[in-house]
Amino acid sequence: MDNLALDYNSLETYIQEELIAVFYARRFRKLDAVRLDILLRNKNPYLYRAKNLQSGQDFVKQILDAALSSSEETQFGDLLEQLSIRICHEVYGGWKSAIPGIDLELDLDGIRHIVTIKSGPCWGNSDQIRKMRENFISAKRTLRTSGGPRDAVAVNGCCYGKDENWDKGDYFKLCGQRFWQFISGDWNLYLRLIRPLGNQAQEQDDAFQALYEQRLYEMTDAFLRIGCSNGWVDWEALVEYNSGAKTL
Repeated sequence: MDNLALDYNSLETYIQEELIAVFYARRFRKLDAVRLDILLRNKNPYLYRAKNLQSGQDFVKQILDAALSSSEETQFGDLLEQLSIRICHEVYGGWKSAIPGIDLELDLDGIRHIVTIKSGPCWGNSDQIRKMRENFISAKRTLRTSGGPRDAVAVNGCCYGKDENWDKGDYFKLCGQRFWQFISGDWNLYLRLIRPLGNQAQEQDDAFQALYEQRLYEMTDAFLRIGCSNGWVDWEALVEYNSGAKTL
């Protein structure tokens, strides 16, 4: 059932014309800024040797793809966070929280909810989860001392994935369908979101792939000249460049 408070046409327009545009603008900037020498210094040569990479071309493609994918997950997660806050504001009047460690605040049935938003359910180790719990405790204290509600419900929202053990005792972990329903009141919103994401992606991705092929060619050509012997990776030279100590 549609949520009458949510303008679905406006939402689809926002996803197609703003979210996708921002995501690809960031992808283009990252690809344009990536440098071979930085990648060679920052990537783990032992890992790629253990993967039995031999050709310089295969090696460059792997380190370039790894650099791009690691940033894309973070970038798109930030955009999904912005999208969820936008939706929640439209439906429930939720707002971007100013409390450290908290992303979203909203009032449901007269009860304040404080939300930290992550991309997926497997986002952190035990130390990071403990830090999130500490942030929830600190946020509740901040609300009480600033004249806000005496207590609040803490929620860890995850934009995709599942965790059926959603009651964690001191906070709720709502993933995927449960999270989008929580901030919108629409049980099927998680399905609605996937559809408009592809509508503007084809044209943007075609241009991105053209630049990607150009950058891959340039970086491969350079690496074949400086880091290879007859097209094969010179692993000792690469490790020396990556990890060798400079003599005084």
